[in-house]
Amino acid sequence: MFFFISKLTGFFLIPSNLLVLLGLIGILVSLTSWSQWGRRCMTASILLLAICGWSPLGSAALIALEDRFPEPTINRPVTGIILLGGAVDTHISSERGILTMNEAGERMTATVDLSRRYPDARIFLSGGTNHILGGNAKMSESQVAHEILVSLGVPTQRIEMEERSRNTCENGIESKTALQPKPGELWLLVTSASHMPRAVGCFRAARFDVTPYPVDYRTRGTDDLKQITKSVTGGLAAIDLAVHEWLGLLAYWAAGLTTDVIPSALYSNPH
Repeated sequence: MFFFISKLTGFFLIPSNLLVLLGLIGILVSLTSWSQWGRRCMTASILLLAICGWSPLGSAALIALEDRFPEPTINRPVTGIILLGGAVDTHISSERGILTMNEAGERMTATVDLSRRYPDARIFLSGGTNHILGGNAKMSESQVAHEILVSLGVPTQRIEMEERSRNTCENGIESKTALQPKPGELWLLVTSASHMPRAVGCFRAARFDVTPYPVDYRTRGTDDLKQITKSVTGGLAAIDLAVHEWLGLLAYWAAGLTTDVIPSALYSNPH
């Protein structure tokens, strides 16, 4: 039930959707005897779209997430590399028969790079199907990711995967169940930097001690706070992503799926 509620709520709480909806409501209300309130809604919609689209507000919210876990210093053998779903488009891949990565595709290329740097490490893909809107994909995220990794030169015999998880906390639970990690092992968790706090919180809740390996940065750091965005669409995309992650952190914590809203950068797993 949490999965369906979170997906539906997340769709309607996307800032760009809400602001356009506010403008449409304003247009409708302006045609009634409450026309003054309709004009106010339209004005608020335009002003908020401009603020969210041109200001560094989205970048600021993303920087706080992306800077939580720095790239790790690896000075011992790597047991395995866990790649979370979210870097592929299962619908396009299924319907067109073409392996398709999305804007988070750096997760895939980083995993290929890590597989070459650590040839003895296991490679584990975590991701099933997580869409309730937009049709039914014939392939899971792990299946598409598996085919892309193989096409990029990763031997298929090195790749393991699970296809049951539908959200980040299920990634943690299903990965722990499948891999049965042992104390002292080093498992790298590969996902987008802005998504890493939520991912780490979920894996810790599953008592799986992973080492964050963030990729797919969307900001340059604090320099982005000193300038307006290049386009309204870019600014809205940043704030949509940031709100999605922050709401996810709060929702998982409120539902008891994680123990902290923002996981600490330091952690020792109590096996």
